[in-house]
Amino acid sequence: MNTIIFTIATLAILGLLLAIVLYIVAQKFKVEEDPRIDTVESLMPGANCGGCGKAGCRAFAEAAVKEGVGSLFCPVGGNAVMQKVAEALGQTVEEKAPQVAVLRCSGSCDKRKKTSVYEGISTCASVAALYGGETDCAFGCLGKGDCEAACQFGAIKVNPETGLPEVDEEKCTACGACVKACPKQLLELRNKGPKGRRIWVACRNKDKGAPARKACLAACIGCGKCAKECAFGAITVENNLAYIDFTKCRMCRKCVAACPTGAIHEVNFPPRPAAASATKPVAPAAQAAPVQKPASPVAEEVKKEIPVQKQ
Repeated sequence: MNTIIFTIATLAILGLLLAIVLYIVAQKFKVEEDPRIDTVESLMPGANCGGCGKAGCRAFAEAAVKEGVGSLFCPVGGNAVMQKVAEALGQTVEEKAPQVAVLRCSGSCDKRKKTSVYEGISTCASVAALYGGETDCAFGCLGKGDCEAACQFGAIKVNPETGLPEVDEEKCTACGACVKACPKQLLELRNKGPKGRRIWVACRNKDKGAPARKACLAACIGCGKCAKECAFGAITVENNLAYIDFTKCRMCRKCVAACPTGAIHEVNFPPRPAAASATKPVAPAAQAAPVQKPASPVAEEVKKEIPVQKQ
C-alpha cells in the first residue's frame, strides 16, 4: 500500500515539476503576435489557394500586417476583399483589373491529327516528361486534365469532343493554379477586359510556318500580318510566334480578321456586321415595247429607186 502511495506521489511531483519547466520555457520563447493578423485572416475567403503568392490566407494576413497591402493582392477575394483588408489596417489600396485564365492553344481534335497513342499514367506531367504528346505539335495541349484537377473552383473542364480545356469565366478566380499545373505553359492570366471582351493568340508553336501548319491547322505561322494591322503596337512576333499585349490592345479586332489560320481568338464581342453588298439588286423592269429605229437616209433612197411590182 505504501508503495502505491509513494508511486502516485512521485508521479504527481514529477508532473508538477515538468509543468513548471514547460511554463518557464513557454514564457521565455513566446512570440508576441499582432492581433490584427487574426482580423485580416477573418476577412480572407479561406481558399488557401496560394494565388496571392503566399502559403495560404494566414501567411497573407501576416504579410499584410508586417509589409502592408500595397504589394499584395488576393485574386479570389478580388478588390472587395482587398478594400476590407486595407480599411482594417488603416491603409489604402488601388483597385486592379479582374483577370481570367485563357488557353493559348487552338489545336482541337479536328485540327491536330493523332500520330501516336499514349498508354501510360494519364497526366499531362507524365506525358510531357516522356515525349511531346500524341500529335506532331510539341507545343500543344496534352488534354489529360492536370489543369482541371488543380482548379479548386470547378472553373476549368476538359471538353471530350475537342480535347481542350474550357474556362468558365464566371467561376474563374484567377488564382493561377491551372497556370502552374500546365507543363506546356499554355494557360495564361489576362485581364478580363471591358465587358469581358478579350483577344489573344491561342498558340504557343514556335516552329516555322510550314511545319507549324502541318502539325496543326490553327497554328500561328509567324507571318506578321496581325502585327502590320495593329496600329497600337500591341502585337509582337518573336520566334515565329505572335503575342498580343493586353495592356496595349484596343480591341479593334483587325488582327483577328488578318490572321490566315484563325489562331487569334476573340470572346464576348458582338457579331461582326455583314458586309454590305457592292451592288443593290435591281427589280426586274417591265418589258418595254420595242423601239423602232428611224430608217437611215440611204435606206430611204434605195426604197425610192426600187420599183414596186404590182401583181
